[in-house]
Amino acid sequence: MPEDAVTPYDRLRAARPELFGNDPDGIEIVLDPDGIEEARRVMELVVGEGPQGHGVVYTDPFVTVVRDAVRFPGGFLGLYVRMLSTAAAPGAVVLPLAGADGVVLVEHYRHATRSWHWEAPRGNGRTGASGAETAARELAEELGTQATELVPLGRVHPDTGLLGDCVELFAARVEGTGTLDTAEGIRRAVTRPWPTVADMIANGDITCGFTIAAFTRARLKGLLGSGC
Repeated sequence: MPEDAVTPYDRLRAARPELFGNDPDGIEIVLDPDGIEEARRVMELVVGEGPQGHGVVYTDPFVTVVRDAVRFPGGFLGLYVRMLSTAAAPGAVVLPLAGADGVVLVEHYRHATRSWHWEAPRGNGRTGASGAETAARELAEELGTQATELVPLGRVHPDTGLLGDCVELFAARVEGTGTLDTAEGIRRAVTRPWPTVADMIANGDITCGFTIAAFTRARLKGLLGSGC
């Protein structure tokens, strides 16, 4: 294929083929031109607007939005949007643990919700970096600290209906906090006994799904000590 005919979608398929696998009973990604055009026509009728875009419809250094042509198990065609991390590296969430039963939370302003959230530090992956390296970087950047012990807690898929990537969870033993990353929207950090954090989750004071997942995994692995 001539270089000028290679699309961003083609380059994404070549670079990350694992994102384009098809399972026999799953939702099939359609790659033949006729199938793609038919899927676009179907969606044009469904949404009642002009031709629907296909392929990479948006990208920046952090996020790539893709609209695939697909064939559903029932046989009908359509277009399906998914969002991917631009870097082919896992993001990470790290739950800082202090003392016998303390959990460190940051109060972080999030543009997407236009509100403050109690959270564990987290961040996007960078090309070539492991999840553990990303976790260590986020501890240093957000809390000005480093882990004396970093415990893997497994992966989580934050939104299987939209987001194509998983995120790696960690717990980290820390001895304290340093300079906070207030320039990125962090207002303060607090250390609370883990039963208090559990109450914050139960009462809806913590709504960040990443934080709830990391806390739950840490609790189930017995990392939070004793308590009610």
